[in-house]
Amino acid sequence: MLFSRRTLLTGAAAAFALPGFASTDASPLRTIPSTGAKLPAIGLGSWITFNVGTDPVLLESCAKVIAAFVEDGGGMIDSSPMYGSSQDTIGYGLEKLGYPETVFATDKVWTSAADHGPAQITESRAAWGVGAFDLLQVHNLVSWEAHLETLFGMKDDGRLAHVGLTTSHGRRHRLLERVMRDYPVDTVQLTYNLADREAEDRLLPLAREKGIAVIANRPFRRGALPRALKGRPLPDVAQELGADNWPQLLLKFIISHPALPVAIPATTKVAHMRENKAAATGPLPDADMRRRIIAHFRDL
Repeated sequence: MLFSRRTLLTGAAAAFALPGFASTDASPLRTIPSTGAKLPAIGLGSWITFNVGTDPVLLESCAKVIAAFVEDGGGMIDSSPMYGSSQDTIGYGLEKLGYPETVFATDKVWTSAADHGPAQITESRAAWGVGAFDLLQVHNLVSWEAHLETLFGMKDDGRLAHVGLTTSHGRRHRLLERVMRDYPVDTVQLTYNLADREAEDRLLPLAREKGIAVIANRPFRRGALPRALKGRPLPDVAQELGADNWPQLLLKFIISHPALPVAIPATTKVAHMRENKAAATGPLPDADMRRRIIAHFRDL
């Protein structure tokens, strides 16, 4: 099983690797509190970008991104049955690399037919070419009760390391909050970025309280944020943080929140992937810097 080859610390972690807003140094690894598992702060999404079918040129391009991602430390690669051929693309890239141990394999269950969940998970594993996933999530809370029963059963049997939930675009936050309160999930994945900060009100504090790791999806709003900010001046704080451009500053802002150990930007370009990874190096914004970044963004 893939996750069994990784270093998973025993016992529950009391807090995230980044303690509150007091620390301004990026930790090289972040912690999932419920298990103590460590992984890099910048992961790799696959929605749209890896849905390339069987085009050999595009497959090779995606494989190069995965190879560079692994070379720069690896971490979470996230996909879903909803993402077209993305799972097969990941499998293609991982096979070329010999299934590196530094990949934290993350996927989802996405079917309204509750009894099809186990079969879909098997199909996803086959597409990736792995024996097991490190994390499986109920995608967009579809048939969440039945799928959580399946995933918790897999975890109890030692066939799964982590159980999670996902939502996006700010949808279904009330339901997500209720499930977070009532079920011992290890992670939740939701939309969080400089423009979409609704989760700060209730979900992120609740995650801290419950020891649930939050994964930030849509950190760039599918590229809309960097495009809108292109040519706009960076705030003065960017220089203090070593952020050379808006994408890096956007990621530094996200992963500086103590509830958010991981962000999963997607890209088809090796240069952009390396740029994203670099956002986790050097200092991160503290509380005052975050306020200054927000104020600057609002004034643009």
